[in-house]
Amino acid sequence: MQMDSIKSGEHLSNIQRDNPQQIIDRKFFIDASNQRLTTIPQEILELKELEEVHLENNKIEVIPQEIQYLKNVRILYLNKNKLKKLCLGLSKLSNLESLDLSNNPLLSSIQVISHIRTLRQLWLYKNSLKEFPIAICKSLHHLELLGLSGNLLSSLPKEIVNQSKLREIYLNQNKFEVFPQELCALYNLEIIDLDENQINSIPEEIGELTLLQKLYIAHNNMPFIPESLCHCSKMSVLDFSYNSLEHIPHILTKLIEMTEIGLSGNHLGKVPHLICKWPSLYLLYLRNTGLQSLRHSFRRLVNLHFLDLSQNQLEHCPLQICALKNLEILALDDNKIQQLPPEIGSLSKLKILGLTGNQFLSFPEEIFSLTSLERLYLGQDQGAKFTNLPGCISKLQSLKELHIENNKLEYLPDSLGLLINLEILDCCHNFLRQLPNSICQAQALTELLLKDNLLTHLPENLDKLVNLKTLMLMENPITKPPIEVCAEGMEAIWAYLKENRSMKVMATKIQAWWHGVMVRKGLGRFEELQKPRKKGKIPPKDKKGKKAEK
Repeated sequence: MQMDSIKSGEHLSNIQRDNPQQIIDRKFFIDASNQRLTTIPQEILELKELEEVHLENNKIEVIPQEIQYLKNVRILYLNKNKLKKLCLGLSKLSNLESLDLSNNPLLSSIQVISHIRTLRQLWLYKNSLKEFPIAICKSLHHLELLGLSGNLLSSLPKEIVNQSKLREIYLNQNKFEVFPQELCALYNLEIIDLDENQINSIPEEIGELTLLQKLYIAHNNMPFIPESLCHCSKMSVLDFSYNSLEHIPHILTKLIEMTEIGLSGNHLGKVPHLICKWPSLYLLYLRNTGLQSLRHSFRRLVNLHFLDLSQNQLEHCPLQICALKNLEILALDDNKIQQLPPEIGSLSKLKILGLTGNQFLSFPEEIFSLTSLERLYLGQDQGAKFTNLPGCISKLQSLKELHIENNKLEYLPDSLGLLINLEILDCCHNFLRQLPNSICQAQALTELLLKDNLLTHLPENLDKLVNLKTLMLMENPITKPPIEVCAEGMEAIWAYLKENRSMKVMATKIQAWWHGVMVRKGLGRFEELQKPRKKGKIPPKDKKGKKAEK
């Protein structure tokens, strides 16, 4: 099967109507997204063999009736356009299985979709829907995925129960105040997303959804979790972040397949005991939950790869964390931690570490034992400020990002240039007066963020950073290059540095030539000519001349 596509930047003229070979050469896939199209080109409508068509992120206002001739299309993406109305020709696509009409100002005729009986996946994100059409519920009996996020829905029609094959439903960012009771009758549901609504309770009947695997209900008004959830034996992901929970029903320990739980932003005060009985947990979100310590049994979570404990009341880094050998991401930002334990070096797989906004007495050099670290966040928008960055930072040879903004750094160590994998260096809002010349050796750098420092000049070889895409210099008293050059962007800065270097080389050559001439004429040795003359002294030749006159 031949797979051809129009990539971003290519022109639709590549498909010529007068080129029969190109049309005969059966095309099954075409990508005409991001092309600023105002209509669907006729060239595409003539490719009868098409099965997958991408037209997203254009400016299409009308779907032509001729679309009905694309009888083989199974996947059609028209999201992020300017469609206000759907044509009847769309309903003739008898093989269409996946349709995305999200982010369009659809005001009418959405019922046309109800005639596409083969649909299995339908996305209607951000279409300003206040009601979901009953006709769709009654007619489309094969839907497996329904995306209605970002609308104005406050309820679902009771006819939604006809969607007996529905496996995934996305209703986040709507106006639901009550959990849609109708969902509890859709026994094949595996994923329910109701994030960012105003729901304050879940019916006990949710326990009848025995195939449910993922339930997202973050950013609502839930005061408790129904115990009947324990009957959803296949549950692996629960997100109740940012509700009003104070405890978690212990009976949920029956959910032995749990891999991810989000409890951030609830008033827990301590880690729920049942969490430590889920040894298969992979991701755990406990941000802003009022924690002052962790349970001793927390060390049992040996399969944790992601742990968020930021915005709590921890005064030290809990030793239990150091037992989590598989941890790859650890967020401890905005606590009251003053130092790290030496045992943190046992986290040999840790790749991302967040420590911003703590109360460190000095730079936590225990970090340097984390040789697998790729991203380090030490910006101190609150808490104690660091005055220096130790040279041992070069031990972190895997480091790709270093964020050390909002501190009191006056200089950076020369060893920073030894970080051969460093891509992003964020030093904004410090007291840096100059950059080390060695920074020019960090050839992997793509972003160098230096806003709001005390820099007056740049290293003369900074343009050797050939991969640098972003250089941020605002709010510095910089004079070399002049501020007007910096305002023109990196190309102007690079040109200035190169010209300045050339002028220095030329000046050196002229000086060397002049000294050579003086030596050849016997007017002094080269070493003497290089010495600065002392004020008030008469050159040797002048002295001899005066004696001769006497």
